[in-house]
Amino acid sequence: MSTERQEESLSRQESFISHLIELRSRLLRSITAVAVLFFCLMLWPGSNVIYDFLASPLMSTLPSGTHMIATGVVTPFFVPIKVTMLVAFMLALPYILYQAWAFVAPGLYAHERRLVLPLVMGSAMLFIAGMAFCYFFVFHMAFRFIASFAPESVQLAPDIEQYLSFVMTMFLAFGVTFEVPIVVILLAKMGVVSAEKLREVRPYVIVGAFVVAAIVTPPDVVSQVMLAIPICLLYEAGVFIAAAISKQKPAAGPESNVAVPTDPKKSGAGQ
Repeated sequence: MSTERQEESLSRQESFISHLIELRSRLLRSITAVAVLFFCLMLWPGSNVIYDFLASPLMSTLPSGTHMIATGVVTPFFVPIKVTMLVAFMLALPYILYQAWAFVAPGLYAHERRLVLPLVMGSAMLFIAGMAFCYFFVFHMAFRFIASFAPESVQLAPDIEQYLSFVMTMFLAFGVTFEVPIVVILLAKMGVVSAEKLREVRPYVIVGAFVVAAIVTPPDVVSQVMLAIPICLLYEAGVFIAAAISKQKPAAGPESNVAVPTDPKKSGAGQ
């Protein structure tokens, strides 16, 4: 017995080490992909256009002839690098997700593979959609709303580092909040909540959406409303999909009852 236990322990250690080696390999491939894209973007002659594109929603609301400023000595160098790194990560995201999927797929059942892959890809697409919604819609409206309150005696000259920090915070807030349907679907799929329960707590979700929007967005009504409304709409989409999932579960009931084997003792007694 001791020999068998030692062999079993060694096999577990070897399996654990092999998983760590594979994980390291997947991480190195992902980091390499981001690094290659980053250096390609940095070597591109028009790499500074990336930050100009990111700053265009704010620049369009500033008075003519106004420019952003850099208060730090090395800020004009590091801020474009940070923006380029963000773009490189976004471009490499499909490959990174593929590496994550390839690592966990061998340990999943067939039905889990059918569920995990759409959820992983869907969560990535929703996160990017949240960032795009924030950039193309929220920024333009929020910056115009904020600039309209500036006194005429004040000249607006935003700092590029503070603007980048603001943009990253807003991107993260909208990207995470756009994951609401994924969270609702997972809760319904695991049986934690039902579609009826989700409909019952709808008023609390609406209030919570506005509270979250007031916390993570700047103190202006436009950006708060522009975040709270998508949360409510995405929650309704998640409830709709959860209801569709719950309707599919009863159909599998009779098949599961047929597939349950009878007790061997009872079957032997009957014979």
